[in-house]
Amino acid sequence: MPVVSVTRLRLRSAWFLPAFLFHAIRSQLQSKRAAGNISTQVLNDANLAFWTLTVWRDKDAMRAYMISGAHKTAMPKLMAWCDEAAMADWTQDHPAPPSWADAHKRLIAEGRRSKVRQPSRRQLDFVIPPPRA
Repeated sequence: MPVVSVTRLRLRSAWFLPAFLFHAIRSQLQSKRAAGNISTQVLNDANLAFWTLTVWRDKDAMRAYMISGAHKTAMPKLMAWCDEAAMADWTQDHPAPPSWADAHKRLIAEGRRSKVRQPSRRQLDFVIPPPRA
């Protein structure tokens, strides 16, 4: 069954934006080329927030992407760059990606915080503003 993954993060400062974009573009290209990737969407939101929405053939394909290449290189840096980060994944019976609104609902209901070194109040309270898609 297809697996959907949604992530949201917010950079602490625009100073991190150039390095973040370098790694984000490389990770997005890796995702689109990865075996088992069905769909990759990225949303540049307000206030230095960024969302990803990917659909994978199965959990193994998603995991192989997560622990390799550009994505693996970028992930440790996000702890220092971000003050908000969360992710959720779930299986569904069709390969079509959900809407951003539905992904937001799932992130709130089933998501988990990712570790950041300087969490914002919203990160601590697990408050995730809806995407402006």
